[in-house]
Amino acid sequence: MNEADRALEAEARRVYARYVVEFVEAFNICPWAARARQEGRTRVEVVCRAEPDPRHALDAVASLSADPEVEVGLVLFPRLALPRAAFERFVGELRELDAARYGIAGPVMAMAAFHPDAEPRTENPYQLVPFIRRSPDPTVQLVRRSVLDAVRKKGDHGTAWIDPATLDLAALLATKPKPPLHERVAQANLETLTTHGLDAIEALFQDIRRDRDESYRALEARFSGARRAGDAS
Repeated sequence: MNEADRALEAEARRVYARYVVEFVEAFNICPWAARARQEGRTRVEVVCRAEPDPRHALDAVASLSADPEVEVGLVLFPRLALPRAAFERFVGELRELDAARYGIAGPVMAMAAFHPDAEPRTENPYQLVPFIRRSPDPTVQLVRRSVLDAVRKKGDHGTAWIDPATLDLAALLATKPKPPLHERVAQANLETLTTHGLDAIEALFQDIRRDRDESYRALEARFSGARRAGDAS
């Protein structure tokens, strides 16, 4: 990795940390994000290549998957200029390449695409998901499947023993089943963001994006100037 790539990696990590701390953790968007980061179970990798080839990300995904201490992994692509739909296809191809390494057992980490281009839609909780995933750079989030299973079981437990003698069957039948955890999280996020105001969230995202664009432009000017000076010498 050359000096320009190292500098870009450092800035990509810094700007992404703003998104995590100022949005994801500040608004409790993900039920385990803060704990995983604070316990050192989150790891970030940066792929500085600009070519839209998912094979270039396989080493980063493999490294995160192979480390049992990593519960949440992030792969950032600061130079990858793809629209959101194209990046989602890119992640789909990366998911298939990763799954092929494991065969019938399947991959150990689930993947999700995060992208800076998304407008808030609030018709239902799931339409807001792309807006929530509005990271500063195109990003692949990986979450260890064993952690997802544990979180779901913890959030959906309902195995407490019931004394049949005290059971009110009519009341039990009238009780609505508890929605799955992912539905409750999506609904809670919709309520949280609409309560705080989507305009305020949009302003935060724009400030993070401005920070990202200005810092990347400064790096480009710095290293392109150095290249020109080197060519002239």
